[in-house]
Parts: sequence; C-alpha cells; structure tokens
Amino acid sequence: MKIILIFPKINYAHAEIKDDKEFLRKIFGEAISLTLPQVAAATPKNHEVTIIDENYEKIDFDNKPDLVGITCLTMSAPRAYEIADKFRSMGVPVILGGNHPTALPKEAKQHADGVVIGEAEIMWPRLLQDFEREKLKPFYISKNIIPPESIPEPRRELIKRKYSADGLLIRRGCPNRCEFCTVASLYSKNQRTIENVIKEIKNISAKHIFIYDQNLTWDMDYTKKFLNEIKTLNKSWYANGTINVLAENDEFLKLAKEAHIFYWYIGFESISQSSLNGANKKINRVEKYESTIKKLKSYGMSIRGSFMFGFDEDTPDIFDTTLETINNWDIDIAEFHIVTPFPGTALYKRLKKEGRILTEDWSKYNTANVVFEPKNMSAEELFNGTKKVAKNFYSLSKIMRRSTKSFQTTNNISILNLILIKNLLFRERYKNQFNF
Repeated sequence: MKIILIFPKINYAHAEIKDDKEFLRKIFGEAISLTLPQVAAATPKNHEVTIIDENYEKIDFDNKPDLVGITCLTMSAPRAYEIADKFRSMGVPVILGGNHPTALPKEAKQHADGVVIGEAEIMWPRLLQDFEREKLKPFYISKNIIPPESIPEPRRELIKRKYSADGLLIRRGCPNRCEFCTVASLYSKNQRTIENVIKEIKNISAKHIFIYDQNLTWDMDYTKKFLNEIKTLNKSWYANGTINVLAENDEFLKLAKEAHIFYWYIGFESISQSSLNGANKKINRVEKYESTIKKLKSYGMSIRGSFMFGFDEDTPDIFDTTLETINNWDIDIAEFHIVTPFPGTALYKRLKKEGRILTEDWSKYNTANVVFEPKNMSAEELFNGTKKVAKNFYSLSKIMRRSTKSFQTTNNISILNLILIKNLLFRERYKNQFNF
C-alpha cells in the first residue's frame, strides 16, 4: 500500500501581510520534526511511505496514494482540512492526527475518514490493518500513555530536507501541569533504557542534537546517567530545562557541560510571580531567574527563554517591566508569545466556560493574535505591548550586542553563528507576525 504522510504548511504572517517574507526560515528551516518519521517507523514494512513537509515542498495531488495521513497543529488545522478535503474529493481516504484532532476529534472527522486521538504508535498499525480489511473505524483512541520503549526510532531517511541539527526524543510529556500547555495530559514515570537511546544516537549523523523532551531535568538520576554516557560521543546538545532545577544543582551543570550541553531552552513565561501562580506554573520562582542565568553563563552555556503575555494577572505595565528586566539579563535568544488557549488545554476549557473566547479561527492560534478577552487590559493593548517587546528586543543593535557577548562567554565561533542566525530568524518571524 502506498501511504503519504503530510506536515501542512504553517503560516506565521500577520493578516495584513499577503506574502510570506520569512526568507531566512526558508534557508535555515525550522527545527526538525520527528512526528511523521516516528509514524513512518510504526508503519508495517510491507507499506511504501513518503513524507511531505509542505513548508519546503509542494504536494503533488496528481500522485494519488492509497492513503494519506496528516498531522495537525491548531494553527495549521485550516490548511490540513483543505488538503484533506482535496484528497477526499479525488477518492483518496484521509487520516488526521496530532494535537488539534486529539482535542477536537469530531471537528476533524468532518474532513477525514478516520481520526487518531492521542499518541499514534500503537493505534496506527491497527488502523492500517482495519483499512486493508475495509473495516476502518471513525476514531482510534490511544487511552494510555505509550511506554517510552514503544516509541520507535524515527525513519530519518524519509526526511528530504537536510538540517544542521537533528532531534532526539527520550520520553514525552511533563510532570508539570501548566494551565496553558498542550502536553500537560502526558505524564509517565517510565523512560527508554539508556542503552536504547545511545543506540539511536549512534545512528544520527548530525553533530548537533536537540533533545525534545519537554523537561530533561525531570528525573535527575536518569539524566545524570545519560549525561555520563554521552560525554564521549562527540556531539553537542540543546535541551529543555526548568529554572528551579537549574538554579540548585551545580553537580548537574558541571556534568552537563562535560557532556557538551551548550544551550538551554527555559520557559520563564513571566517575570510576574502572581502571573505564574495563576497559570499553575508555581514551580518557577522569579527571584531565582537572574542568579540562575548568571550561573548558566558561568558554565559557558547559552540561554533561550520563552515569555508569555496576557495572563489574567498581567496589567499594561507588564511589557515595559519585562523589557527593562530582560534587557539587563544575559539571555541570548527570547521568544515572546501572546497567551493562547489551545483546544485541549485547561486554559481553553476555563475561558470557554467564562465566555472569553473571541474567535475559533484556528489560523489565528499562532501566539501572535489575541483570540480571547484579556482580564486587565484590552486586546489591542495586549497585541501592541507584545509587539513592542519583540521589536525592541530584536533591534539590530541588540542582536549584535547579544551575539558578541555570547562569543565572549563561550569562545566558540559555531555558537556565535548559531546565536546570530537564531536572533535574525526571530527578528524576521516577529516582523512578519506583528507587522513592523
């Protein structure tokens, strides 16, 4: 059977921008996605699988497969539905899966012959078997968290575009329960054996690898054993970590440096403790932010921070206060998001109940549009305030200053190039999203 798996094009542009102006993204690309390569790996070997990433290649609708599978984020749902409807009009059955269909399966079913709800690795082979027997069910529900050992090694050979960095997944989910997070429902104390993970790493040719686990600092005993094993593999690593663990554990940071982790992605989310508490991210302690940043820098590590605006506790002064604060910090890259109530999250359920959802035009759910009624400011103030922060932080003069300081910290020309390129990519992204 011939199967095509599709990652729909993502459009970050502001509504007033008609042409996609993200030239650097087309050159350097987004981070590599392992979703479809993992689905392909779960596909029985007797089937022929092709992966199409519409962000970099066009879909040939004249090339009719036996079955199409589409992974779907909320912001890409309209395009995913458009693709699905086109194939179905040609008589090609379509399966939808991913975060958005999992949250709103009945909506997705209007555009699909079948919907995978939850993780796909176990349900997908069953679905294919039913399809071959002409007994396809409308919904395939993965009720339990898939054991990490059942997550297959991705079929990276099916990824046509070549990336400078690859990705690695040890386990899905996170122990935190942040109100806004789409992965809060995934939680398992199990993990892949370190032997299994090392075997996969040795099959990855890229020198730089991003560990996609939402929280590498989740299980410190396991992580320390893992870091000891990768020290001799001649790889450089990016990873996600929580501020509270990174603030307290010098032994871990020393080990991380020895293992060549040089870049931490940290969800600061807000400089307001009341906003963090309201979003159920109490694990973050604002008073430890600056000292932790200095500590990471002392180990020669780069920092990419994520910040969100529009929490119920936020007032209009949050934007200037955030700018003043982070401009005094030594972080290398920052993301700025408008709080977005994605379907399936506790935040979406609460705001829906309170009647504060302004639109369910899913194309606007890209964290650069105000899609709900803020509590302590207007929608216009929220948009313009976030725009102001992004524009200020990503001025060319500040980009050059940060890149220079990063080189002084790490004394590594490849990290300098990485930080500079990432800064320019985010400048381009936010100019597109906020139209400045």
